[in-house]
Amino acid sequence: MRHPRPIKLRPVATFEREAAAHARGLRGVAGVDEAGRGPLAGPVVTAAVILDPDAIPHGLADSKALTAARREKLFAEIVRHAQVAVASASPERIEALNIRGATLWAMGRAMAGLPTRPGFALIDGRDVPPGLPCPADAVIDGDALSLSIAAASIVAKVVRDRMMKRLGEACPGYGFEKHMGYGTAAHLEALRRLGPSPHHRRGFAPVAALIAAGRAAS
Repeated sequence: MRHPRPIKLRPVATFEREAAAHARGLRGVAGVDEAGRGPLAGPVVTAAVILDPDAIPHGLADSKALTAARREKLFAEIVRHAQVAVASASPERIEALNIRGATLWAMGRAMAGLPTRPGFALIDGRDVPPGLPCPADAVIDGDALSLSIAAASIVAKVVRDRMMKRLGEACPGYGFEKHMGYGTAAHLEALRRLGPSPHHRRGFAPVAALIAAGRAAS
């Protein structure tokens, strides 16, 4: 007799890490996250968010688990009630620093852009950006565990999607407004047909391969 596989429950983001920092006297806890590490085109966007403990929007969760309409609604609530700062790293900076370095650089910029200096930060992922103005912890899968990081993930995703839609209007033919720069079949076909645009990340494998093929053919 086969035993049913255990159901893997999605973690629920909480305010526990933020509350623990507050209990240590560290006020103003910033959650920091990014959107757009994996795409072949466009910037990587980061956000830092300090939630008001008395006005936390209901339904905060990892942006990837939400519909676009839900993200937009929560984005408006976050911006209304929280301290928010956003920064981005261009494809040129990604090429110069690599995607990890560019992401950490942009996270530091977002932290520096907050209206008030935070007392502590929770960073999604494995790395803490250098030079932050406060102590910080890296939290793996933080966007699914911390409400502040979840809020930052929503802000970063909404801002980046809006940027990619504008790029789609300014640079037609690639479908940026549909796939947001990710390596979909339609995007790869457009790349083969049109070649890389100025917004593509030239160090990423599919783009680099096309550039190399073009040089070999010339």
